[in-house]
Amino acid sequence: MLTANSSAHEPTRRHAIFGIATTLSALAAASLTRLQAQQPSMEQKPSTSANQARTSIHYEIQFKPSPQRLYEAILDQKQFAAFSGLAATIDPTPGGSFSQFGGLIVGRTVELVPNQRIVQAWRPTHWDPGVYSIVHFEFTPRAAETTLIFDHTGFPAGEYDHLDWGWHNHYWEPLKKFLA
Repeated sequence: MLTANSSAHEPTRRHAIFGIATTLSALAAASLTRLQAQQPSMEQKPSTSANQARTSIHYEIQFKPSPQRLYEAILDQKQFAAFSGLAATIDPTPGGSFSQFGGLIVGRTVELVPNQRIVQAWRPTHWDPGVYSIVHFEFTPRAAETTLIFDHTGFPAGEYDHLDWGWHNHYWEPLKKFLA
């Protein structure tokens, strides 16, 4: 309602509240977009026909730090969260459970040989319940570096390309930067 002293161009309380709500919504959407851009993508990558039947991955990767430093970065939940950028809960004992990448990867540690070997029953949570693969990290000192001999075996057919991409983009590259 307009009075003699009001103008059709003056904002009403309803307009002001609507303007504030719109601004807050835009800020929240921008913050969510920035947060999503900072977090690594864990979306499923389709398998190429050449890799459709593959159920194992093998790498031999050189790292600059000692086997002990590499071993600790993988088993320490604070260091893991620091290099991966997502929450991790890791019980660093044989039989201990772990949850990584904000709960997207879960499992149990099967075997630990300090500074030499980590073996885990490992699974992304999108796999069928009860389906686990085996992840094997072997740390070998070589001069001033460490060779990581890595094997991931027993995963379902069709997962190779997704897992291969994930190991490189969510483990090896961030871990090399973190340990540099």
